[in-house]
Amino acid sequence: MVYKSEEKSNNLYIKSENENSQVFERKRAQYKDLSEKFAITKSDYSKQFAHIYSARLAELRDILIPRVQTKWENIPIIKLADLENLEGQQCILIGTLYKHQQWKPSILRELSEDHQLSLSCSKSDYCSEKDQSFLEDEMLRIKLVGNQVNLKQIVTGVVCAVLGNENSDGTFMVKDWCFPGCAPKEPLKEHISQKKLVIVSGLDLSNNYKSLGISLFCEWLCGMAGDTTIQKDNTSIVRLIIAGNIIKNSDIINTSTKLEEIKIVDTFLSNLAMCCNITLMPGEHDPTNAMLPQKPFHPCLLPKSSRFENFKSTTNPWIGKIEGRIIIGTSGQSIEDIIKVTGETDISPLEWLEKSLLWRHMCPTAPDTLLACPYYEKDLFIIKKCPDIYFIGNTDKFETKLWKGEENQIVRLISVPRFNMTCTAVIVDLENLDTQYISFGNT
Repeated sequence: MVYKSEEKSNNLYIKSENENSQVFERKRAQYKDLSEKFAITKSDYSKQFAHIYSARLAELRDILIPRVQTKWENIPIIKLADLENLEGQQCILIGTLYKHQQWKPSILRELSEDHQLSLSCSKSDYCSEKDQSFLEDEMLRIKLVGNQVNLKQIVTGVVCAVLGNENSDGTFMVKDWCFPGCAPKEPLKEHISQKKLVIVSGLDLSNNYKSLGISLFCEWLCGMAGDTTIQKDNTSIVRLIIAGNIIKNSDIINTSTKLEEIKIVDTFLSNLAMCCNITLMPGEHDPTNAMLPQKPFHPCLLPKSSRFENFKSTTNPWIGKIEGRIIIGTSGQSIEDIIKVTGETDISPLEWLEKSLLWRHMCPTAPDTLLACPYYEKDLFIIKKCPDIYFIGNTDKFETKLWKGEENQIVRLISVPRFNMTCTAVIVDLENLDTQYISFGNT
């Protein structure tokens, strides 16, 4: 079902003179923020980033081994160091994919360009005809070859198992793949009755604060627009999730106006917080750390909003539980980087969301091409529990899909479009996971 505001235009502003004024109370919902691990974990920059891959491989290998044994039965699982003892026999390797790409970001290349030692090349992605794929464990690396190796589908940082044999030239002929698969899902303990979420991203208030779309959205959310039917229906909206880039949607920063922009955002949020629960995630261009996980907005930046108990500034990525529904969301950087690594611009972000569920990892390209803090004890981005709702913000258009896993997991995948470009918000029914969008513009 698609719900556009223009379809209700006759009711949005006009109120019957004979209609009695009514007061509606917004419904409440149980809320728990499960992303504390992203906010409180300290970063030790004396450690190497390789520790993240070691922790990732160690945890996901334990998940892969029983899956591999079920899928390929009696074929031996070996370490890369033991390949030479098999003399081309079929075997299984478990490791982390690495995609060698000459156009990936490189600090050494950037330094050489600063000193005019090489010509800079502007590219929309990191792909070239010289790309190569490898599988590596804690000690060694081997090149993957064969018809089953599609470079467009290979993403650095994904832990997997490969079935095949070593060639005489030292490469590995891949015959089949196995990934960790979607995490198990907790059963929903209680029945949820008619409660909804609204998700928006890319509000870009520094440029759009006074826009008609923003004004209509606020009036609709706060119950100041539409007839009593619309207002009563909107009492079922129990939380607004803002998925990044609330201040800007570009990386151009004018420091002289930054403080004024933050004040505008604080006023905007405090006005909404008077009538609605809010979860605020930072985005790529918001004033917080650039490395993932991004920390919540500091309370000093939002003094008015932070005083409200129903306003929650959180992390990116974010994990939460609302009315028993587990929700995972990112502000967009994770999928954007995967698209750059693969060069697959025609593939929907939903497909990459689906693949990340099967990889059990939110941001596999971190820290290779996506900035990430150098955690070394564990990988924070591994998906421990299957979500009910999994979304990505700041995309080009609204898309959604109800995904079903091999163990009967059901996940609502959502691509949340940039509001500054589409004037579109997404509505999710927590009871049945039905999803629709509402547009406050001409798009």
